[in-house]
Amino acid sequence: MRKKLFILFSLLVGFVPAVADNITVGGTQRSYIVYAPRNLGQNRPLLISCHGMNQDANYQKGMLAIESVADTAKFLTVFPEGIDKSWDISGDRDINFITALITAMVNKYQIDRNRVYLSGFSMGGMFTYHAMNKIADKIAAFAPISGYPMWGTTANSNVRPIPIIHTHGTSDDVVDFGGVQGALNVWIRHNGCPTTPKVTQNYRGASHITRRVWGPGNEGVEVVLMEMAGKGHWISNDNGVKTGDEIWRFCKRFTLDKSTNPQVGITAPKSGLTFTCFAPEGEAIFPDITVSATAFDVNGTVQKVDFYDGATLVATDNESPYETVVAHLAPGVHQLKAVATDNDGEVGADSVVVTLDAPQTLDFSKAFGEAGCVPAGWVTQDSKEQRVGYANGFSQGCRVLRFTGATRAFDYGLYFRNIGGKKHQGWAKYGLVSTDNTLTLTPGHYTLRYQICNWNNPEFSPVEIVVQQRDNFQTVATQTYTPDVNIGNVFTNSFGPVEQQTLEFDIAEQADIVFTFYTAAAEWADCIIGQLSLTADSYNPTGITDAVERSTLNAQRVYDLQGRRVVSPVRAGLYVSNGKKVMVR
Repeated sequence: MRKKLFILFSLLVGFVPAVADNITVGGTQRSYIVYAPRNLGQNRPLLISCHGMNQDANYQKGMLAIESVADTAKFLTVFPEGIDKSWDISGDRDINFITALITAMVNKYQIDRNRVYLSGFSMGGMFTYHAMNKIADKIAAFAPISGYPMWGTTANSNVRPIPIIHTHGTSDDVVDFGGVQGALNVWIRHNGCPTTPKVTQNYRGASHITRRVWGPGNEGVEVVLMEMAGKGHWISNDNGVKTGDEIWRFCKRFTLDKSTNPQVGITAPKSGLTFTCFAPEGEAIFPDITVSATAFDVNGTVQKVDFYDGATLVATDNESPYETVVAHLAPGVHQLKAVATDNDGEVGADSVVVTLDAPQTLDFSKAFGEAGCVPAGWVTQDSKEQRVGYANGFSQGCRVLRFTGATRAFDYGLYFRNIGGKKHQGWAKYGLVSTDNTLTLTPGHYTLRYQICNWNNPEFSPVEIVVQQRDNFQTVATQTYTPDVNIGNVFTNSFGPVEQQTLEFDIAEQADIVFTFYTAAAEWADCIIGQLSLTADSYNPTGITDAVERSTLNAQRVYDLQGRRVVSPVRAGLYVSNGKKVMVR
């Protein structure tokens, strides 16, 4: 009776109360609070907002303070309750809860399934990122607040590009602001967004807010960072800018309904591919790139798909499968686009970004400047877990470490380890197919320069370096080196100097190459790669005259007293002479 009187009084004075309710999911009763504005109507949007760890739905409702925004814009807001005041951020328990909530709101309030948005604070923000990979087909846009996957961010969703607005205080002492950019970078790459953001300082007159926008990406999506200077681990609602209002301003632009326009999606190549061709004194020859796309029209037929390299029309395909080959690309960043046109003249587009790089010197360690990441192009394995770069947010295991000792040989290094202890169970590799980075070497003599040390092996453990061809994993060169520096398992320790080592090898025919560093075959053997670069003394061995066979196969090598070769009339390697391969050792 008291509850009925309260609701009647609220309606009389114009106040619309939030209502607590529950549903049963997987045999467990789950609770939530729903706020429905008066005269909501049908086919209205739904915003789901998840609380932080050790908080609850009512506390989240009070922090977000979104009722006035919902009243004006007419959307439904639901605050779900986590079990034990936390969220399942790795499995399906709470994913199933959110899915069931959406269905319940469709049945009770007739909300629009195509305009469902998910947000969350702290652990709820981590859950929001988890949901990006799980239910991107059910959520039109995502809005994490002060939370990201601190164990490492992945973008496994292949459903569609993901619109994201992330809000975070720079003085957050619970979920460090320093990891936000790495988490967003994963999705920026996934979405095919430009890597340079549009920056607005003093956003909407608030001197503490910097708004960064990466976009538009594929299907017009954006990734947005609301950077709150000096703010801690809370939801910011001051200086005339409310977090809930900003979330709504962003999310309302996105829907799962693609209307009547033709739908087109590029299936190959993947966005973010990088082709590096190292040809210091010759022409970089990049592979031809096959661009494939699917296209359909819900209310008509697709008449054609035009393929573009930037603004340049490359080809037109009038029937499925839609495909073309883009050849003779110059070095640089290329936006490859597919534009579908239907029988009504309406169009839909999709694009991917690929990079063709022809450097004069390759400095792999430039990518080591971000702590907690596995850099682009690299894969690590520690016998328990494999990590494929680019990925970020790791606080344990294989990752880039930052060193701060007063004396140090380098500032950052790529750490990898061998937990199991068996041979070749712990490694770091550059150039595998799974990384979307291809390293092509033209014929020449190459020198790989590296600085490595141990992280937590005071007795030191050897590291094996292997150069292989990617297509068949044929070994080109190998070397084993035992470091003489151990950092000591503490970032602030002083260490160094670390002696630079070299591995020389020859490439006789252009090939895609993989560089591998293996730890020792011992439990918890490890390695830190601090500096790594590749240089070349370019030459073209193809067509070497018979002089190779006449005078060099038996060439004498001259060594000094330490056994180092000081005279080498012909470099060792695989040569081609009159159409035949000749091995010189």
